[in-house]
Amino acid sequence: MTTPDPLADAPLPILPGRESLCGLSDDQVTDWPARRDQPSYRGQQVRQWIFARGAESISDMTDLPSELREQLANEFDLFTGQVVQHQVAGDRTEKLLVELVDGKQVECVLMREPRRWTACISTQVGCAMGCVFCASGLLGLDRNLSRTEILEQVLRLTRRLEPGERLTNIVVMGIGEPLANLTQLLEALEEVHAEDGLGLSPRRITISTVGLPKGIRQLAEIGRPYNLAVSLHAPNDELRNRLVPVNEQIGIDAILEAADEFFERTGRRVTYEYVLLSETNDQPRHARQLAALLSNRKAHVNLIPMNNVDVLRWTCPGEPQTQRFATILEEAGVATTVRKRKGADIDAACGQLRLTNLKNGVPKGTQPGVR
Repeated sequence: MTTPDPLADAPLPILPGRESLCGLSDDQVTDWPARRDQPSYRGQQVRQWIFARGAESISDMTDLPSELREQLANEFDLFTGQVVQHQVAGDRTEKLLVELVDGKQVECVLMREPRRWTACISTQVGCAMGCVFCASGLLGLDRNLSRTEILEQVLRLTRRLEPGERLTNIVVMGIGEPLANLTQLLEALEEVHAEDGLGLSPRRITISTVGLPKGIRQLAEIGRPYNLAVSLHAPNDELRNRLVPVNEQIGIDAILEAADEFFERTGRRVTYEYVLLSETNDQPRHARQLAALLSNRKAHVNLIPMNNVDVLRWTCPGEPQTQRFATILEEAGVATTVRKRKGADIDAACGQLRLTNLKNGVPKGTQPGVR
């Protein structure tokens, strides 16, 4: 299952089943009724049902003629995947486990804050990056998601919004390495940006990466003002090689150089994500080393308290240790925030719900990548 080279392209298989109506482009949706001697505006009605009116099935599209709905239902499924588990936390964070047409599973999350509703989506089934504190990669990489499978996660989460709520942000921080599946991701996001799609500005979308320099440069060149978040997690290569094994093939200097180029080309400040692991990367010396790396850069550090996962031995440091780390960065002139933990009473960690539900899960107590 695991790709031998974590930097190699993952497969995008030909999947069984019927085509997803959600996955059709604007032109395809418009062309379909026209080829059946229906007015072109019927295609726009379909788009409205998918993106604005929250149809759960083709039969919901009641302003379409019944014959046209029947034709659509005979040819398409509205969604290709199925929600097989739905968790709701006390803070109203919602997590969906979606089973794809080939039986693989991915996760997506809806997070609620005052006047902010954020979708967190996945880009791959599994992950090849090998971050030792993350449940997503414990079973390796299976395959890339298609543009349709990525887009359907966003649309599934919009169906969870309540009256008066609207999707305001997307973070591509779920299962997988987004820049290792950039083509499919960008095609999905084009539908999100479209005026007759969700109409969400690229400035409200953050794409996270473990730090693939080639992908960072490609993202900078496309001309969309996405936000970039680099999952750094360590201030030196020796420690990062242990925590993020793919770093042995990259190195922090190469990541920072690519991130600097991203800022120069886009003008968008880069966020550096740093998961705090108790007694591992959370000491004052680590904070000082991180400050030395970033103090002269247009950078923002997002400190992330570890979400505990049963099969991993890592734990979250206490609040005093977290605040001390943040204070050292701030006193060095590095803009810093501490991420508020969401969904702490459900399987909130990335890949945790999927791992729990896989029959051949990792035995409790294993710790890949660390001796």
